[in-house]
Amino acid sequence: MTIFALHSPEASLVLEQSGDALLWRHLGQRVDAAGLPPLASTRGAATFSLDEDVPFATAPGLGWFGPLAVSVAGRVLRWAVTDVAAKPGSLRVTLNDADTGLLLEQILRLLPGGGFEISATLGNDGPVPITIDHLASALLPLPAGLHRMLSWRGRHAAEFVECVEPLPAHQWRRETRRGLPGHGGPPGLYLLGQQAGWDQGLVLAAQLAWSGDAALAVERDDEGRHFLSVGAADGFTLEPGERHAAPPLLLAVSGQGRNGAMQQMHGAVRARLDWLRPRPVHLNSWEACYFRHDQARILELARAAVAIGAERFILDDGWFRGRDHDRAGLGDWTADPHKYPDGLKPLAEGVNALGLEFGLWVEPEMVNPDSDLYRAHPDWALHVPGAPQPTARNQLVLNLSLPAVEDYLFTALDRLLTNVPIAYLKWDHNRDLAPAGGLGQVQGLYRLLARLRAAHPNVEIESCAGGGGRIDAGIAAFTHRFWTSDNLDAVSRVTIQRGFQAFFPPELMGAHVGASPAHATGRRQSLGFRAGVALPGHFGVEMDPAKLPEPERAELASWIAFHKQWRHLLHGQQLVMGEGPDGLLWQASGEDREWLLLVTRTAPPQDRRPQPLALPFLAGAGPVHARLLARAGSTPHRGFGEPALLATLSGDGVTFPADWLAHAGLPLPPLLAESVAVIHLKA
Repeated sequence: MTIFALHSPEASLVLEQSGDALLWRHLGQRVDAAGLPPLASTRGAATFSLDEDVPFATAPGLGWFGPLAVSVAGRVLRWAVTDVAAKPGSLRVTLNDADTGLLLEQILRLLPGGGFEISATLGNDGPVPITIDHLASALLPLPAGLHRMLSWRGRHAAEFVECVEPLPAHQWRRETRRGLPGHGGPPGLYLLGQQAGWDQGLVLAAQLAWSGDAALAVERDDEGRHFLSVGAADGFTLEPGERHAAPPLLLAVSGQGRNGAMQQMHGAVRARLDWLRPRPVHLNSWEACYFRHDQARILELARAAVAIGAERFILDDGWFRGRDHDRAGLGDWTADPHKYPDGLKPLAEGVNALGLEFGLWVEPEMVNPDSDLYRAHPDWALHVPGAPQPTARNQLVLNLSLPAVEDYLFTALDRLLTNVPIAYLKWDHNRDLAPAGGLGQVQGLYRLLARLRAAHPNVEIESCAGGGGRIDAGIAAFTHRFWTSDNLDAVSRVTIQRGFQAFFPPELMGAHVGASPAHATGRRQSLGFRAGVALPGHFGVEMDPAKLPEPERAELASWIAFHKQWRHLLHGQQLVMGEGPDGLLWQASGEDREWLLLVTRTAPPQDRRPQPLALPFLAGAGPVHARLLARAGSTPHRGFGEPALLATLSGDGVTFPADWLAHAGLPLPPLLAESVAVIHLKA
């Protein structure tokens, strides 16, 4: 028997090589694996089961009745370990099935921030093609003591709706069939121990780094154990000599509650990024003018953006030929001669001359039937021969598995990026895929993005899909930002953004100040509250500032300046979240000695006076100086009787013992519904 272990500061993955199998011994909080007895010595005979015990392995074989690592119709695969290569921080396992010639390589490695990445590659060393029904990226045992699950569902303009369920008695499964992750967020989930909360208890978080259809399953066997199986949902065929890499699974295991798992997940995602610079404040043209624009109108809007302190201007949909509505033009990526008779270059140069970066909206994966591209190449659209081609938003989807389509799109976008000073692409995707296109569609997208990034390394790309329909760690490796939701209603955004940050760091979260009333919901909110909610993300504006009354325009400019002043604490740092008394929600971002705390109230208070807010992350930090920097939103009238301490807290600030703040709590100012308190904390 040989024991292999990977240890993070908080967790351990422990396996045992026994004969031809690599058996799971532990996945959970950190343990000392030295001197373990063999697994076989700990498992007695079970009633009404096989005479020879079949324990859970990384690639289970005959006699295992749970989920499989690889599924081939009509075949029983008998995996045998041929090699285990252990290095500091990683473990590579190679297995083969002698009957088929299939070769399976599984890699487990430690990531910056304390999380793990688990991946699988399947190869065909046999003489004939083999159709694979399913390849699991990871097949994992869940630690004992888990009690409930968090997952997220959603729709357009209502992303990241948190769902809480007990661990299943049989099986829980989430499978997408729309060709992209969808508005419920990435293919991922959180699993919580009995006593787990925001700051304590065992929590396991997982997300698949994949932008297509995926399947996640949590299953309980009759021995009482739970297992997690995660992988892309599409099957494929392996030709002789071919290799197929499954998308990796990002895994977090923490004994420090949801915040510990979230921080590991942020570290895992940040490890996939190849850029780091302050996030420029955006102004996007879409809700300011929709399709109704021309060069003069856009330059006027750009001047309004400069006046409030924006750093980047995005020209959204409506700039290309035939695009006066959403029924035509997709696929023909040349400037509309009526709106921009000299092309986009003079416009972009004019925006640059104002001191703004210029960004452009594109939707490369789509085509309108009313377009020159579709008329020339109707066969380039995804379709089932002989079946109807359903449109959505009046558009079809290009088949990115076709080399000709990939080459056409690269040429069209490369020409734009070469001839026009474009610093940023807002890359949209405004429909579900029917048919879905399978693995080839996602792989073609990744190839196209990789080619564009290589040719134009300084151009940033945003992933947008009808708002938050394609937010995942797979596409994060090629992009710089996610558009979180088309819903800019600030009350809706509070929960949407908290769901986003369960998996992704805030610097990737597009968060804009929209108009009031909100275009998605019709609700009215103060400008301060809209800005306070957008503050932690990649900040932007989604309206025409020139249409605001002068006092509101000045207030918006002040919030942009405020965001710039503090984004060094909001982005690239450690994030913690929690819930306070009487419906308060809070989050703090920073490092060991300095934090920016945002306390949000969406509904009216039920209590007579605000209760102190406990901040467990400050325990042991020493004296902490707290200063109330701003209250965004409605300000209480005099009848609320604000405490005398508030004047000091709002002025020079107050110093508290850190353990007092961690356990007894920070005194808070009164907050009305739809308001945010911004507090600076420094040890």
